[in-house]
Amino acid sequence: MEFVIWFFFFIIFIFIFFLFDYKLGHKYYIQKQMKRSFPKRYSDFTFYSEGFQLYQDLFQDIQNSKKSIHILFFIIRNDAISHRFLSLLEQKAKEGVEVKLLLDFVGSIRLKRNILQKLKQCGVKVALARKPKWPFLFFTLQSRNHRKIAVIDSKIGYFGGFNIGNEYIGGNPKLGFWRDYHLKCEGEGVYDLQTQFLDDWYEATKETYNSIKNDNPPLHKGKVLHQFFPTYGNQLEQFFISFIKKAKKELIICSPYFIPGKNIQKELIRALKRGVHITVMVPIKSDHFLVKEASYIYFGPLIQLGCNIYQYDNGFFHAKVIIVDHDICDIGTANFDKRSLFLNSEINCFIYDQNYIKQIKKVIESDLKKAKKLTFERYHSYVQTKRGTIALAYLLSPFL
Repeated sequence: MEFVIWFFFFIIFIFIFFLFDYKLGHKYYIQKQMKRSFPKRYSDFTFYSEGFQLYQDLFQDIQNSKKSIHILFFIIRNDAISHRFLSLLEQKAKEGVEVKLLLDFVGSIRLKRNILQKLKQCGVKVALARKPKWPFLFFTLQSRNHRKIAVIDSKIGYFGGFNIGNEYIGGNPKLGFWRDYHLKCEGEGVYDLQTQFLDDWYEATKETYNSIKNDNPPLHKGKVLHQFFPTYGNQLEQFFISFIKKAKKELIICSPYFIPGKNIQKELIRALKRGVHITVMVPIKSDHFLVKEASYIYFGPLIQLGCNIYQYDNGFFHAKVIIVDHDICDIGTANFDKRSLFLNSEINCFIYDQNYIKQIKKVIESDLKKAKKLTFERYHSYVQTKRGTIALAYLLSPFL
């Protein structure tokens, strides 16, 4: 009996310790973060929704590079496609190209040390972002650099939802076909992708800008008006709420995870009550523990007010997009969940060109045809059988 009492107090102590670590760490970290904003630019974009085509073009651009390759990924797996990618970086470093590879510490934790050591021996400069550290160990374990940025010769940029690994070309038998959205940027916007990479590189290495080769070539003015917005767990909620408030007729939200929190949920309900047609697309499959159950906390009230929720059923859906009345399209790395809202560093692109927004919307409409509409009956049946799991998901939702 005495052991049980001491064990109970030990669990309580650990819970309080983690809670204070998280709260104080979040407050300390947010106070330190900049609120960077980039100007509106004009660039040309190539849109990708499948990994094969993205990897083909990205790898080819890396192969053709002459001066510099700056890469940031949240995840690089330890598998065949990842080894091919890393071998290409090794090859370019041996040719004298400046290669910098920045990986999130937790996201790419499965990449073995001997692989990283080999990269360094070949001349690739490797750094790990967001290493856990005292005094806020638990918080820093949660706060991740979730951006995906590639900048080649300071004139070609890539960003979006894809990481590097076999699963992103359908290699995971559980998830199957992988649907995601990614963009190649050519034009003025590459300046901002390069700047953001250098900011993140400095945060991880403390290598000053003066010691980084950054020969920016003149970049052309493209056709698509856009604006990059990096967030640090401190601005994304306000952006999403502003999008919802701006919607007059239609709002489309695509995300692999739908855990918006109470403030955004309230704004969605207000939008539905004023007659905005809202469509949400999420995957029917789940790639992380409890994320699907957590979304059901929010689905019920939205469905009852007329929100159309679709569950993608042709593999796994990982795209992150918000479209407001054909006027604004937000696309990038941020999910519609609390982790992206309050913990992770993300980079999103606001596109203001109506013609380009129409092209992206056509892809979404095609994906909606491969999704099942979630009726209130199906929602209710699922909730009835998963009550305990949904309650647990609610408690853990900030960390899912």
